[in-house]
Amino acid sequence: MPLSEHEQRMLDEIESALYAEDPKFVSSVSRQRVGRPNARRQWQAALLLVLGLAMLVGGLMIDVQIGELKIISLLGFFVMFAGGLLLLLGPRGGATAGGSGGRAGAKKPAAKGSLSSRMEDRFNKRFDQRDHE
Repeated sequence: MPLSEHEQRMLDEIESALYAEDPKFVSSVSRQRVGRPNARRQWQAALLLVLGLAMLVGGLMIDVQIGELKIISLLGFFVMFAGGLLLLLGPRGGATAGGSGGRAGAKKPAAKGSLSSRMEDRFNKRFDQRDHE
């Protein structure tokens, strides 16, 4: 549900007051990334998971042991575990917490390749035109 004009104005006032009051806090919060991991991070994690699985299974076939412990299988497990952690806890791509680095209420030009943003801009233009008539 979108905010009313009054609520949006109040939010903008609070945001500008926060920018003026504590710019260091705003910059530290806006640097934190949220969203899904980017494609490169997903490929790295998938590669580690597959490599770890291959080591885990291969370690069962190859007889390299320290005592009763199959060392290659153990290392494979740790590689798989690292891949899972990379996927779940690694730095994330996508939008920053403060929007796209700018003010939350500020309108930015739409990217050429983003169909949804172009459609949203067209809808907003039509809606604004109806309000002015």
